[in-house]
Amino acid sequence: MDTFASLPLKAALLSAVEGIGYTSMTPIQRDSLPPILEGRDVIAQARTGSGKTAAFGLGLLQQLDPEEIRLQALVLCPTRELADQVSKALRRLAVNIPNVKLLTLCGGMPLGPQLASLEHDPHIVVGTPGRVQEHLKRESLHGGGIKMLVLDEADRMLDMGFEEAIDDIVKRISKHHQTLLFSATYPDDIRTMSGRVQRNPVTVTADEPHDVPTIEQRVVEVEPAQKADVLARILSHEKPEAALVFCNMRKDTESLAAELDRRGFTALALHGDLEQRDRDEVLVRFANHSCSILVATDVAARGLDIAALPLVVSFDIAHDVDTHTHRIGRTGRAGANGMAISLASSRELPKIKAIEERLGGTIPRHPARAQPEGKKVLNLAPMKTLVIDGGRKDKMRPGDILGALTGDAGLDGKDIGKIDVFATRAYVAIRRDLANRALERLRAGKIKGRTFRVRPLG
Repeated sequence: MDTFASLPLKAALLSAVEGIGYTSMTPIQRDSLPPILEGRDVIAQARTGSGKTAAFGLGLLQQLDPEEIRLQALVLCPTRELADQVSKALRRLAVNIPNVKLLTLCGGMPLGPQLASLEHDPHIVVGTPGRVQEHLKRESLHGGGIKMLVLDEADRMLDMGFEEAIDDIVKRISKHHQTLLFSATYPDDIRTMSGRVQRNPVTVTADEPHDVPTIEQRVVEVEPAQKADVLARILSHEKPEAALVFCNMRKDTESLAAELDRRGFTALALHGDLEQRDRDEVLVRFANHSCSILVATDVAARGLDIAALPLVVSFDIAHDVDTHTHRIGRTGRAGANGMAISLASSRELPKIKAIEERLGGTIPRHPARAQPEGKKVLNLAPMKTLVIDGGRKDKMRPGDILGALTGDAGLDGKDIGKIDVFATRAYVAIRRDLANRALERLRAGKIKGRTFRVRPLG
């Protein structure tokens, strides 16, 4: 049976699953939940969007005792964005279980408020390894009662250098706990880590194949000096609403994004050297369609949950086949059509051969066509983002911003895009040709009866 009702789950969890709208289990849920609910250690290969959060979330909530006021479950994530996504998902699943305290503890955030929140033990902590390790060392976080440890996107945490922190965390928590390890790829270092932190794990590989008919793959043979010209031609021809372009080096993401910007595209770079606020703003702009091209490294892009992504381009060919399949698996989701284009130099063709061997077939070659010389053609994103220096701490909600824009500012609701409210600031996407008018009206008017500083982003 592929229904959640076939599992020995608490009525409160089955009700939550029904309320969220889950009808049947995804492959990773179907194959991993039975051993998780039996208390077995599990190592699962699962990509973003496969339903893995619900799999480990239902497992940890099933064994949670809300009346026992101590930390019982710890989920480690590589980035704050993924930790926030996981926390929101767990809160939705726990909606019918009263008095569950969940804290998100991530680096890049002030320590003081976290210490205040930890004066009373939470039931669940979702966090990044460095910050969780810091709290365990300070003894502001107590790991002696942990029943379940989850390592989410474990391969990415290793890529980011968190191996020592994870090993130290494992030494500081209860020895008698269940360990779940989720990883998009399954390299040797993941097997080695599993050997250190797990006991006789059940191995689950239920990832959907990436070479499904909805994804069209192409290889364009082009030497490095011409790659930017060819990429510009592809983007101008395809005109994707959103495109993710992969580079292997951090420095190349910056230079390529700047080059695309010079050529009239709205492009931003995403890499591990960005400050948290800058990273937040890049992701907000990409999600709300005020940036249409994200140039990223594989490590920085992992954990992003992008629902509609029609085009993925490998500006540099991935170092290994697993990374390539993870890249192309980001497009063509939920039955939508997707395209994955690899720009391969002569030196990179052996990597393409290895990819083709894994796929069991050849990837069609297409000729390299450069962007014609001539005047700059603007390919700007349809929206522009405005930043409001007020957020949740000011009791601001998306509805307040929408009301101010459709009221005093006189905009139509259809001209207003995604609204994101953070602790101390908010972002709103406005149709590009109306952004200046919206900016002037917001600066002249009020939100919730108060005046806030408003400025354009980018």
